[in-house]
Amino acid sequence: MLPTLVPIGALLAGIALLLLGSGLLNTVVSLRGSLEGFSDTTLGLIGSTYFLGFFLGTFVAPKLIRRMGHIRAFAFFGATVAACILLHAIVVHPWFWMGLRVLTGMSLVGFYAVIESWLNDQTAPERRGQVFAAYMIVNLAALAGAQQLLRLDTPANFTLFAVAAMFVCLSLLPVTMTRFPQPQIATRVRLRLRMTWRAAPAAYVGALSSGLSMGAFWSLTPVYGERVGLDEAGIGLLMTAAIVGGALLQWPMGRFSDAGDRRLALSVAAFGAALAAVAVALFGHLEHVPLAGLFLYGGMAFTVYPIVVAHLVDHLPQDQILAGNTTVLFLHGVGAAVGPGIAGALMGWVGAIALPLHLGLAFVPLGLFALVLSRRSEDEIVEGAAQFTPMMRTSHTVLEMVSPEGAEAVAEAAEGAEAAEAADVPGLDAAAPAIDVGEDREEPTVEAPRADAAAALVAEAAGREDEDDTDPRSGAESVAVAEAAEAALQPPHAPDPGALLRPPPSSAPTTDTAESRAAG
Repeated sequence: MLPTLVPIGALLAGIALLLLGSGLLNTVVSLRGSLEGFSDTTLGLIGSTYFLGFFLGTFVAPKLIRRMGHIRAFAFFGATVAACILLHAIVVHPWFWMGLRVLTGMSLVGFYAVIESWLNDQTAPERRGQVFAAYMIVNLAALAGAQQLLRLDTPANFTLFAVAAMFVCLSLLPVTMTRFPQPQIATRVRLRLRMTWRAAPAAYVGALSSGLSMGAFWSLTPVYGERVGLDEAGIGLLMTAAIVGGALLQWPMGRFSDAGDRRLALSVAAFGAALAAVAVALFGHLEHVPLAGLFLYGGMAFTVYPIVVAHLVDHLPQDQILAGNTTVLFLHGVGAAVGPGIAGALMGWVGAIALPLHLGLAFVPLGLFALVLSRRSEDEIVEGAAQFTPMMRTSHTVLEMVSPEGAEAVAEAAEGAEAAEAADVPGLDAAAPAIDVGEDREEPTVEAPRADAAAALVAEAAGREDEDDTDPRSGAESVAVAEAAEAALQPPHAPDPGALLRPPPSSAPTTDTAESRAAG
């Protein structure tokens, strides 16, 4: 494991430092806003604008990365985030903060896209599972550690903002000094909302519910802690408990999800998160109940999104997985952008108790809907049962990290290039496969020089066949030239995100059910 992680240590160090800064900022903004007298509704809107920026960044950031390159784009995003962090402490006004949160969210998506595409490009296919697991551990550990930095000073002072900005600046050092070749960013697929609903309605509802609840959790839990009388250290411990719970319960919930009907697993996770959050609302005045309740809430709520992805993969053919996952990310982003605003308004009306109620009630429709679906019909699997993979909603690029198809595509492209070189025809180079989700994908077309060269190869092969039908060497040459021409005419092959979630297909596609999956 260590030999696998050492070469990418700079990238993992960069994301860890970034999350220490951004994770601290998210908590400090809520606490400082409360100290400044912002209403709960205003604090909810500030949280919503952050996730709005996160959502918009999925469309803007890839274009900037293509224009600047990975290293310069990473520095660009880092400078933007660091400046926004410091401006929070200099100009204290809710509307100004909303604009800063939009910029921060957009820039953080760019950070994630750079790191994740680089990790995917630098990792061998057989090691991607280990690297992805290490990446998730680094994410959760850094987010949990960031909450403990609240012990350094009160949010009323400049210190915590400065510390957060310092960590973001430090995250630039290991990445900008790297000598890794820069990966390519290609195109995104279009959203398929109707297709996703028809294929897996439970995944559709699950993505929305997860966004509604988790967006409010990240934005307003620090405010809830302050309202119930916790100090900065207690608030940090409260956030850490939920994050640690989310990390520790991923494995058992994943095993439960893989063993049977994922709709039932979604229902259990949703109802578990709802009950834990409601318990915090009703008994939060008792000692240790908020910590225990948010630990269980995080353990259940953090598993909803990866179960949603696995359930969706179960119900889509291989060539539609990318479009489906893009749609799920979109739905989760919409929910996360709306959730904090709703929860903040409820807190302003009802009080602090409204936040845990919102966190729980947001999952109730998913729990009921998934339970009804699991009772009505069997869970039919399209090709092969998926495998649960713990993941967080970061950027679209994270889907590439779980794809073993990327290296196969590179190998196919290399074979096509070697065939062209063997035929001594210049200009027939295979395009390097890459994938991103920055803009709509168009149908691939063959460029004129490639088409002309391929046509010349076909003509040459035909001419050789006419000249000598008896010479076996000439016939072999014709076959080689024809194969090179065919390879040249093939469109670039894009890797299939989510393929790691599905085991290698058998010789013939089959239709599976939850019962047969559990029996297997």
